Amino acid sequence: MKPLHALASAIGIEREWRDADGVERVVTDASLERIAAALGYPAHEPAAIEQSLERIEAEAEAVPAMLVTEVGAATPLPASLWPAHVTLEDGTRVPGSGWSLPPVQVPGYHRLEIAGHTLTLAVAPRRCPTPDDILPPERRGERLWGPAVQIPALRGASPACNDAYGTFEELAQAVDLFAKSGADMLAINPVHALFAGEGRDYSPYSPSSRLFLNTAFAAPELVGLPELDLPPLASGALIDWESALPRRLAALRALYEGLDAATQERVARDIAALDEDAREALERQALFDALDLHLHAKGKTGGKRGWRHWPEKYHDPEGKAARRFAREHPREIGFAMFVQWLARESLRAVQQCAHAAGMAVGLVGDLAVGVHPGGSDAWSMPGAMLEGLTIGAPPDPLGPQGQNWMLSTFSPRGLAAKGYAPWIATLRSALETCGALRIDHAFGMARLWVIPEGAPSSEGAYLTYPFAEMLRLAVLEAHRAGALLIAENLGTAPPDFLPALEQRALLDMRVLWFERAEDEGFIGAADYPAASVAMTGTHDTPTLAGWWSGRDLDWAQDLARLPQGTTRKEADLRRNWDRGLLWACLTHDRSTRPDPEETAPVLEAALDHVGKTPSRLAIVPLEDLLGEREQPNLPGTTDEHPNWRRRLDAPLAALLDEPTTQARIAALDKARKN
Repeated sequence: MKPLHALASAIGIEREWRDADGVERVVTDASLERIAAALGYPAHEPAAIEQSLERIEAEAEAVPAMLVTEVGAATPLPASLWPAHVTLEDGTRVPGSGWSLPPVQVPGYHRLEIAGHTLTLAVAPRRCPTPDDILPPERRGERLWGPAVQIPALRGASPACNDAYGTFEELAQAVDLFAKSGADMLAINPVHALFAGEGRDYSPYSPSSRLFLNTAFAAPELVGLPELDLPPLASGALIDWESALPRRLAALRALYEGLDAATQERVARDIAALDEDAREALERQALFDALDLHLHAKGKTGGKRGWRHWPEKYHDPEGKAARRFAREHPREIGFAMFVQWLARESLRAVQQCAHAAGMAVGLVGDLAVGVHPGGSDAWSMPGAMLEGLTIGAPPDPLGPQGQNWMLSTFSPRGLAAKGYAPWIATLRSALETCGALRIDHAFGMARLWVIPEGAPSSEGAYLTYPFAEMLRLAVLEAHRAGALLIAENLGTAPPDFLPALEQRALLDMRVLWFERAEDEGFIGAADYPAASVAMTGTHDTPTLAGWWSGRDLDWAQDLARLPQGTTRKEADLRRNWDRGLLWACLTHDRSTRPDPEETAPVLEAALDHVGKTPSRLAIVPLEDLLGEREQPNLPGTTDEHPNWRRRLDAPLAALLDEPTTQARIAALDKARKN
């Protein structure tokens, strides 16, 4: 084996991989060299490769910061660790024997004392909570349902709730409305922190930080504070983020400046009650937001956002310049900490409203797969994040050039070096305010397609991640939070990935459009597995009405996105064939198939189909309940399609009161409870 190939294997770069068609592909040596260097292992010449291999060997012999295992399993010890005993959280001491620790029966983070070292032993339960674990005894076995909503699209019942976009206040109203209709959960878009006050980078899947919240959603009225004093702004069918976000930031700042002494004391008390790590992380997030706003306003960033465009002296969060800024701008730091507190408290209030209204699960959160490379996480966690690499997807039939999501995420080496603390903190932040968590592109716990910065996606490669450790920690954190885990598993799964999820009781997503048999027909409702989430669609797929009417094909034609070599006429013929397959599956009879413009019968049949599945959870996008034709997001586009900008035509309460919508919701609820 060539030394470069040996180095790639040792790092975890997959030189050979199989594409969506099952064809074996080989990564070029040039790509291997660039990716290895970006991961911190120079490979430009034989001597550098030899030094990198020696470094990897030395790292393998070092004492790890954390060992991750699960209940009932013996834990093999690295050769560098011996002898050992474990002190459990309750003080019980368990001696080690042989070259492994004996099985530990108590989940948790335990202190491991070994060979003069003290480290953490993370012990996960064998599985995460299931629906029956969170349901009262009299409801066990029930099949639950709920809508999926895009928070900004919501309109509230009162004029005060009809601002430029929906916030946590409108979300609280939606929770109450759907709880009264029998829903036990409400899935939401990611609510991670974006760039403060920025009206351009507003995709919820390209956050600045996954540790903190989008403060533009904060709702003071949910925590007993006055409503924001917002000047009138036209609220049309599409959200004007560039006007709305700076406007709301100014209103939040005015609220902060007018806080009374009691509220100031309340905020300070809550922040002081955080543990040391959480408080330090909050301070760094506040420093990042304050610096970014300040430098942008001063024209020091070239009109761009993110730490990579700051003056170099601010690139180190522990550097003299950053610390001096914090000392000299206490009000800016205080404001940034306040709005994070406000967002967290108001979202927590929504989850409390959900439980008070009778929802068994409440909010279903969404953990994005990565973060903006110029955002807070990448700045505040140096060494833990990928540098010089972005993540995406390899070339496939639908995307011959592959996809570059222009996101960063954790470095496998950085995670291990930091004892997986960044992953644990990210999970805890997401699980703190929800009853279930969807892990976006869950394959990322096992491998990710990484691309050298500036290179096309086709020059990337799969990078393996510590799957066993990341999955076990996710299960442990879900156990501690009493929450369900949902794995977004759409696409080609890595080897042994799906069995591992099933063994640990994670629910996988079963989206109507992708549930096909070998003959390309749609599978029957009874064929959905119980340990799954049945869905009519996601934010990235056409709506039911949009697919049936061919609205998605209109967009594909207008944007030159039809499959390569396919004409619109051919696409229409294929869609017409697929309509027949879907209608046959949904109705099981020879009733006349509706015309493309006749979407109502298809909506009813599809909702009934999903409602009758054995899947323990069913999630239906709000757009499908309302019969909307436009989808919230069109993957692979930015400005060409109004992604994440659509709003409801009327207050949600009024839309849900329409007889056709009421009938759809009632039928879905009945199908789930039969």
